[in-house]
Formats: sequence, structure tokens, C-alpha cells
Amino acid sequence: MTHLRIAVLQFSHETVTFLPNDTTRDDFIYPGSPAAGEALLTSAPKSYMGGFVKVAREFPGVELVGIESPLWPKTGTGSGWITQDAFTYFIGRMLDGLRAQGPFAGVYLCLHGAAAVRGVARPEAEIARLVRDVVGPDCKIAGTFDPHGNEDEQFFQSADFAFTAKYFPHYDEYLQGERAARMLIRAIRNDYAPAHVTVKVPILTPTVLQWTGASPWMDLVQRALTWEAREPDVFVNLFFGFPWADTVDAGMTVQATTNANPALAQRVADDMAQAAWRAREALIGNTKIYGMADGVALAKTAPAKIVLADYSDRSGAATWLLREIIAQDLPKVLVATIKDDALLARLQASGAKPGDAFAGPVGGQADISAGAPVEVVGQIRGLAPNWATISFGRGCVLVVTPFLTQIIEPATLRNYDVDPDGFDSFAIKSRAHFRRGFDDSGFAKTILLVEPPEPFMGTVGLEALPYEHLVLRDYFPYGRPNFA
Repeated sequence: MTHLRIAVLQFSHETVTFLPNDTTRDDFIYPGSPAAGEALLTSAPKSYMGGFVKVAREFPGVELVGIESPLWPKTGTGSGWITQDAFTYFIGRMLDGLRAQGPFAGVYLCLHGAAAVRGVARPEAEIARLVRDVVGPDCKIAGTFDPHGNEDEQFFQSADFAFTAKYFPHYDEYLQGERAARMLIRAIRNDYAPAHVTVKVPILTPTVLQWTGASPWMDLVQRALTWEAREPDVFVNLFFGFPWADTVDAGMTVQATTNANPALAQRVADDMAQAAWRAREALIGNTKIYGMADGVALAKTAPAKIVLADYSDRSGAATWLLREIIAQDLPKVLVATIKDDALLARLQASGAKPGDAFAGPVGGQADISAGAPVEVVGQIRGLAPNWATISFGRGCVLVVTPFLTQIIEPATLRNYDVDPDGFDSFAIKSRAHFRRGFDDSGFAKTILLVEPPEPFMGTVGLEALPYEHLVLRDYFPYGRPNFA
């Protein structure tokens, strides 16, 4: 039996280049990160990594080697450009690990697709190129990606496979990890010769519009699944794009991979790209969004439980929704969360404890999109090193965290010692991921997407952003691109 050694590496970030705080080397270093060996292989059991490891280990003779890699930065998606120092340092460590622990028959890259590094135009493609230089031409390379990636054909200049989640929320991450393992091993055993075609579609959409639980995004997902069902060994990637990363390869991308059949790959990619282009008007016009004041007013009479989703907040410190909740005296709201690390540090330093009165400013200040701090008057309800809860108004609770925190499942709120069943409304920071736990589960009866009064960073008003690398007029609906 042939012994196959496969290296496993990770470098993932969804970079918001318009945020003022760069993502540094220190942001990737915390207890548990970087991770190597089994710690890396078990770092995300329900996501891409978990699916890859599970299937790879079902094949006899396969050995997985977890190369030291950083996990997601502790700032999550609430940080800007990755510094060149951070990229060079961690990728250098990973390449050293490949050299020291090789040779390998295959490499798995757990990526995202929307990483943005100062001075590196296409980070994921660059990672694949550097890995290829180390492992040689005969080693097979597979990567997994988030659909909110900005990718083009350059990744395939060095890698053999790419597999992207199709749903938003990303229900199929584990499945794509399984596919990556299975196809990587098939290629190593000469049972699959990947042929791929990439087509860029000049459409740029804010992520809040990309929910795949409704048409037309649902229709594109179904079209990709239909191609995969009707043609054996066909795999379709639809990168929705991530407009908050100001990179040259931003926007929608279609990729098709076949087993040694480039003509079929071209047919599939062209069909998917044309279907997306035909639906371009609907892709940007299918989502109802309310102003903050109107959304809170509607919540007063809407069926509980109610989600007020501030989809636009990219720093985590935005106070627009909190301000409106206080102004309109909306009762029984759980506000989760407002980023304010300075407030948490002051509470810890002062010896504050649950039961103490609280009166002071919260949030804001991160940048113009966060708004001004809001004065909150109430009582400290709970306090821990990385969070605090403050009771205010008529049965309301505010959760304060050190970083942008996207609440996806109601059960997560119990980590802050609050019971989600005790609230009528939830003011959260999320675009579509929250639908996994609040909408698709049946927990919430009313969903209201809300935005601030100005087209700040994070809103659908992309024309307000100071792009330097992508040219906005090259994309629909901001220009008149020619796409035949």
C-alpha cells in the first residue's frame, strides 16, 4: 500500500481594507494560535478543516501533517490590511515547516479568498506559488475558500483544485473540505486530471445582498448544483466577491473544474457567468433595507422575536442602532455587541462588579462609520475579562466586547450569562450569517435589516468608499462594463 503524506496549512482572513487598524503579526498570536500537528487538524471540526481531515483519514495509507499555521486573527473581520510583516513572517514559517517535514505527495491550503496584504496583490495565489516552489511540480495542491472571496485564474497557475462554499450562511463548509480531501487523493493516485476555466463577471455587490435563501442568489446556487449533478466529476465555484477588500481581483468569479475535459469546463463556466450577468439587476435589488429609525419603529409592533441586524458595522463599535433603541425606548432588547475595549479595561481597573451603577459613554470613535459614543445609564449586570453586560432602559441588556462579534446562534448569547428567551428583540451586527440561528431555525419571527443614515463603510453605498486598487466603474452597477 502506498503511503501518502499530505501537508495541511492555513492562512485565512476576510480583510476590510477601509478599517484604520491594520492586522498585525500580534493579531495572529494568542493562546492556540499558531497551531501545528493535531491542534491545527482539529481546530475547526465543523468547517472546511474538519471535513478535509475526516475524509482524508478514511483513505488507508494517508498521513496528515499539520504544519504550524496561524488561525484566524483575534480581531476577526474587524481589522484592516494585513501587514507585509505578518504575511512574510507566517508564510515563511509555514514554508520552513514544509521543507523540514517533507517530502509530501499533496498539500491542503485552508484559505478564505478575501485576504488583503499590503504590497501583495493576490495573497492566496501568492501562497500557492510559494508552496509550489517548495514542494515541486509533482505534488498536488488543493485549497478551500469562502464564497466571499476575490479570486481569479492566478490561483490555478500553481494549485490543482479550489473548492468554495456555495451557501450564505455557509452551510456547506464541511462538505467542501470533504471534496478537497477526496479529489486531492484521487489526483495523487492519477485518478483525476483537473482542467479548469475561470471567468470574471464584472458585478460588485455588497455582502448583505448575497443571502442565498432567496432568489436570485438561490437560483445561481441551484444552477451550480445542477451542473455538478448532471455531469460526473464537475465542480463549480461561484465567488460572490467581497467589496470591502480593495484588491485588483475583486468582484464575482466563476470557476469550473472537470476531469481532463477543458471544453466542458469552458461550457459550464460560460453558462454560469451568463446566468449571473442576466440576473444582475435582480442581484442588487432583491433585499429590503430600513433606516435605523424606521427599523426600530417597526420593531415596536412587529411579531417577536425580532432581529434588528445592523449589517453595515465593520468595526464592531458602531452605535447608530443603540442610539435609536434608547431614543425610541424600545423594551426588552438584547444589544449584542458593541466593541469597546477601552471601556472593558476601565471597568477591570476600577474594580467594578455586578450590581454597580453605570453611567457613561459606550462605543463609537473607531472611525466615522462607528458614529459617536452613546451615553448609557443603567447597572453592570455581568463582568468578565473579555466582556461586560449592562442593564438599561425597560428590560434591555447591552453586551460589550473587545472586538467585532457577529452573533450567529442565539445559544451563543448564553456565553455572556444572558438567556435569549428573555428578550423580544435582538440588535446584532451581521449581514446574513445570523440567519443560520435566528431565521432558518425558526427562532425569530421578524427580520429587519437596518443601516445608518450615511453611506458609510459597510453599507450598500460602495460609491462612498475611497477605492485605490479596484476601479468601481469597471463593475455593474457602478459603470457600464462590456460583458459579452
